[in-house]
Amino acid sequence: MSDWLMAHPEVRTIRVAACDLNGQPRGKRIPTRFAGKIEKEGTRFPYSVMNLDIWGEDIDDSPLVFDSGDPDGVLLPTERGFVPMPWLEAPTALLPLWMYHEDGRPFDGDPRHALAQVVQRFGDHGLTPVVATELEFYLIDDSGTRLRVPPSPQSGKRRPGADTLALRALDAFDAFFTDLYEACEAMDIPADTAISEAGIGQFEINLMHQPDALKAADDTWMFKMLVRGMARRHGFAASFMAKPYEDYAGNGMHTHFSLLDEDGNNIFADGTARGSDQLLHAIAGCLDAIPGTALLFAPHGNSYDRLVPDAHAPTGICWAYENRTAAVRVPGGPASARRIEHRVAGGDVNPYLMLAGILGAALIGIEDAMTPPEPIRGNAYEMDLPQMPSTWADAIEAFETNEHMRRILPAGMIRNMVATKRQELYYYNELTAAQKVELYLDTV
Repeated sequence: MSDWLMAHPEVRTIRVAACDLNGQPRGKRIPTRFAGKIEKEGTRFPYSVMNLDIWGEDIDDSPLVFDSGDPDGVLLPTERGFVPMPWLEAPTALLPLWMYHEDGRPFDGDPRHALAQVVQRFGDHGLTPVVATELEFYLIDDSGTRLRVPPSPQSGKRRPGADTLALRALDAFDAFFTDLYEACEAMDIPADTAISEAGIGQFEINLMHQPDALKAADDTWMFKMLVRGMARRHGFAASFMAKPYEDYAGNGMHTHFSLLDEDGNNIFADGTARGSDQLLHAIAGCLDAIPGTALLFAPHGNSYDRLVPDAHAPTGICWAYENRTAAVRVPGGPASARRIEHRVAGGDVNPYLMLAGILGAALIGIEDAMTPPEPIRGNAYEMDLPQMPSTWADAIEAFETNEHMRRILPAGMIRNMVATKRQELYYYNELTAAQKVELYLDTV
């Protein structure tokens, strides 16, 4: 049994889980006394489980199901090891897994492996991505027939509207945020600043930058599980769905990244406000890939309700210095800390695939020495700019045919993603508005 479990004898059960294509944890509950066997040998479940639709159903005509006999893959622990699950009543630990073939090859349909392959390509160039994510979410009272902001546990009152950067909005839910931050410490999730955002009951928490993109994705994936679970313990829901309220801003997941060389130098910095040529190459790669990568940043039907003008989400494909209307932003600050902020993704993404798309596109820009257009100035919503796909169907088509995707993701992952999203699109169109909200509120 691991040292972690030996040090936590209070843990009574464990969960073993891998992240599927939609970011859902798929796995098993196991008594703690059998943990040593799982650590040493892993476990097994069908390859097809990594490629279920958002309802948890098999994909029609998938080669992973009946055509191949629905065979098992081998699930082995990631380097993360055991992590507590403080939102559950009984002391419980999660052991994150990823999937391999019997002969030890990574399974191409595993999102974590997709990101690992991109990170390895950076390593082949002597580069290390430094990554941080910013996660927006809503606290929601979903006990009635319509969604509302929860009443404050302190006053019993509901916020009547948005209250951006208001301490009173944070303080109204202080018990929730205190428990959340304590849980992040226990789970080794580097939660930093929390703010109230532009929607009713909307908040944002930043996860600190780190030179390990896989851990950054792990942290983001587990943070979403934690927030949703901890909110339920406090009597309300938390949702990362892209657009829970028609009249308020959607949930974004902005990603900041820079690149270190083998000596630990930031290759985006050259001592000037402009930044290095490598910075511009990376920006160009990100912009050029947006049509194809849009499905990774907006993977669900509700995602496209967020990507509309004047709603704090980008619609035009452009970049700028210190301009939040652009899809790609270069923040201000010391020249030595020059970095890229990619602002397209919604809160409903799979973080492994999102980071694979962003970092993979940036690497293509660097490898091909691509040149971006001139940075914009002013309001991007009022400019005549190339537009990212505005519908789910268009994004699926662009993802399937875009040449950049074949350099970023394995062919099997692309095939699985297209089949999954086309199946979801078909059934999503049959849902009522209320059913669409119910589908995504607690899942993404």
